[in-house]
Amino acid sequence: MNDLRVLAASVLLAAGMAAVISAAVVRFGAAPAPGIASVRLGEIATAWAVKAAGENSPAETTAANARLWAAALETALRETAARHRVVLLPARAVAAGAPDLTHEIEAALAGTLAASASPDPETRP
Repeated sequence: MNDLRVLAASVLLAAGMAAVISAAVVRFGAAPAPGIASVRLGEIATAWAVKAAGENSPAETTAANARLWAAALETALRETAARHRVVLLPARAVAAGAPDLTHEIEAALAGTLAASASPDPETRP
């Protein structure tokens, strides 16, 4: 009977330790959940479309610029979301309370486009 009590106590102690260790891993080992932020994508896209329409460029140039702009936008969104540890949602999808990162996205987009438009120093004469 004494051996049975020792065995039961050992099992309960092991289960308790496993629960404590599991709780600690979940509490301290998991990364915090990302927050939510909004971005006014419609305004960003409209501003670019108005600018592109005013340039009167050939269709091939406009298409190439559109691809470059879309890639730069994707990069700006991804880097801003990672920097702030947030999930970016369109402003219309967020009821209230989330920070608006539109201006930061626009600045990152402008920086990426300016960097891609500057000539490569290795190809200059």
